[in-house]
Amino acid sequence: MMNRNEPAGKPEKRISRRNFMVSTAGIFTIVPSSVLAKNNQRAPSDKLNVAAIGAGGMGNSNVNNIAGEKIEPGKRENIVALCDVDDVQAAKTYKEFPGAKTYRDFRVMLEKQKDIDAVIIATPDHTHTIAAMAAMQLGKHVYVQKPLTRLVSETRLLTEMARKYRVATQMGNQGHSGEGVRQICEWIWSGVIGDVHTVHAWTNRPVWPQGIATRPSEKPPVPDTLSWDLWLGPAPYRDYHPDYCPFNWRAYWDFGSGALGDMACHIIDPVFMALKLRYPISVEASCSTFVSPEERWKKVVNTETFPSASIIHYNFPARIGMPPVELIWYDGGLMPVWPEELAPDEEMGRGGSGVIFEGTRGKLMCGTYGDQPTLLPMWKMEYLEQPPKILTRIECNHEQNWAEACKGGEPACSHFDYSGPLNETVVMGNLAIKYPQKKLEWDGEAMQVTNFPEANDFVRMHYRSGWEL
Repeated sequence: MMNRNEPAGKPEKRISRRNFMVSTAGIFTIVPSSVLAKNNQRAPSDKLNVAAIGAGGMGNSNVNNIAGEKIEPGKRENIVALCDVDDVQAAKTYKEFPGAKTYRDFRVMLEKQKDIDAVIIATPDHTHTIAAMAAMQLGKHVYVQKPLTRLVSETRLLTEMARKYRVATQMGNQGHSGEGVRQICEWIWSGVIGDVHTVHAWTNRPVWPQGIATRPSEKPPVPDTLSWDLWLGPAPYRDYHPDYCPFNWRAYWDFGSGALGDMACHIIDPVFMALKLRYPISVEASCSTFVSPEERWKKVVNTETFPSASIIHYNFPARIGMPPVELIWYDGGLMPVWPEELAPDEEMGRGGSGVIFEGTRGKLMCGTYGDQPTLLPMWKMEYLEQPPKILTRIECNHEQNWAEACKGGEPACSHFDYSGPLNETVVMGNLAIKYPQKKLEWDGEAMQVTNFPEANDFVRMHYRSGWEL
């Protein structure tokens, strides 16, 4: 029987003492398990009590990757609580984990259920920040789906609060646990393609409708299985419509992050890591029309959804031992120019997405998750002398990597001190889309557009009354 808990106000904010990881300016110190045991901490061999906020869709995949039937019985964590505002979307997960208590409101879950050690957050983008903050303030470790947040200031807040509350964190860009990302780093760092000066990254998203300027006019009843007000959470109120949930919310500025937010945390991850990037110094976007021809004829301005297609230019300064680099993002069917080193019958990228690094001594191409890296032209792979493996390999899946960190192991590979700046770069692209054909000069440390102050309004959080942080 599901507990149909409705909002009960924000839970009391407490800082747990059971956490193990200290982070200061990105440097982590791991407390030995012997010390943890003396302080009544959970030993690395113990099982975590895990809750999920957002139990359907990717939440189901995340939960199963940490406690499902495909995981060896001795390595399964305990799923003790599941929270979802949509009974239909969550039904499969509820059935698979019948021992977990179920909730509609994550605030009620966190307030009432005291045995939770760690929380998976796999809600729509607009509720990532508020759910993650509520969990971290209670000392819970958090795994947050990509994109980490919709806005730069939200990302910076989660990164800083993870340090403050000393919790283990992970963003759900699972390719970061893979072999390909590490190979790309080692190839580039050993000079295989020389100094990288330009990178092209693309996706076949969106696979949902975008470029829609007006809200649906119909007002269908809210299904009994859905708590609409809870689904909206911190977003401005609007009437329910199935165009928003359970899937097409990614298109809408109030809820999602468009094609860029959906895929760039995967696709540009190897770029960010291999080129040792942090904050861009400028971002500029050009977009397809935001509206249909009919709406354009009516001179409708689109403030509802992301455009159907976009190209975004990021510029990064020189780093130690690396020159300035331009990263160019393409979505909505737009693509880089076909490289002359790639034969017409060969695939550019993998499955509709990919990356091409251009260096002073050659080019390197990979797929969506940094997978299947190859030199261009591909025949060069026959003569590649593999550099030493200097990066630690992840011997488990992305969720298990986080679980090990929660129990006192090394920091998870995509902890917020890494994935936070990565996500800030991603959502900076959406800031440029908001103000197309304007080169936005960016002070990353101050989180400020320096040449167009109006754009800074979209850097900040604006939450619905009753949902403020």
